[in-house]
Amino acid sequence: MSATEFIFQIEPEDAGERLDVYLAEQDDPPMTRSQVRKFLDRGEVRVNGQQVKAGYKLRDDDRIVWAHTPPTEPTIEAQAIALTLLYEDDQLAVVDKPVGMVVHPSIGHPDRTLVNALMHHFEELPTIGGELRPGIVHRIDKDTSGALAVTKTDRAHHHLADQFREHSIERVYHALVFGPGLPDQGTFDTLHGRDPNHRMRFTGRVTKGRRAVTHYKVMERFVSGAVLVECRLETGRTHQIRMHFCDAGCPLLGDALYGGKRTGQCRLIDRQALHARTLGFEHPDGHRVFCEAEYPEDFAQALQSLRAGGDWR
Repeated sequence: MSATEFIFQIEPEDAGERLDVYLAEQDDPPMTRSQVRKFLDRGEVRVNGQQVKAGYKLRDDDRIVWAHTPPTEPTIEAQAIALTLLYEDDQLAVVDKPVGMVVHPSIGHPDRTLVNALMHHFEELPTIGGELRPGIVHRIDKDTSGALAVTKTDRAHHHLADQFREHSIERVYHALVFGPGLPDQGTFDTLHGRDPNHRMRFTGRVTKGRRAVTHYKVMERFVSGAVLVECRLETGRTHQIRMHFCDAGCPLLGDALYGGKRTGQCRLIDRQALHARTLGFEHPDGHRVFCEAEYPEDFAQALQSLRAGGDWR
């Protein structure tokens, strides 16, 4: 689909406004602020010829050029996308989801998702989780890497869904956080809800919400104040680990959403430093399945640099 070019010339009265707010206020193309941010992330918008962030403060006479390609309807077309399988049999599989891959199609991510890859690799997938989510029983964030279970049959889907609901799945994540004062081990046991001051984030500092529990222990400390932590999830809420460490004052390295200016700019890794390391559960046939996903290259290199005394700032 071809792009349509929209041009905006900033007047003095608009100077100082955030770029994403300004674009969301325009009648054409009609977009919410969250939708605008997705297209900013895609690099569709340039200010004075340069790609800038959503929070860019507009200046008098800035020239905004938005080469907008409308979103296409999601599809579950099979696409030949390489997958790393950690386990597979006729009931289910565990994949090592790469960084940057979305789990299932949506308006903002219509294809090239894990589901599109699964449709190519497996002959049949259950659709009881939704037509756009065949085989998906849980998810991890686009920029989080690691082990993720998928099911091939309705029986396996129900069996794993029950274990996720009962919180009996063994899920271990490794994260790099900025936590010079972080105790050696602990448990975050909080509520979980939308941050009233930032609708893209979640926080435990709410009066209503579902319970979120993360157990952690420090594995390594580094001279720069960075810390490698192992996290065991008792619940699996959206952004749970990122939220808990942010609320504790120890945001993940590279996490622009939760770390902001404090850790969002990290020279060692350009996404939240979070990896789904291990996944353990009961197979529908009764035996235990346990999978471990090796660190992806960016996480391993960041860890190597920290161990060598490198600074993440």
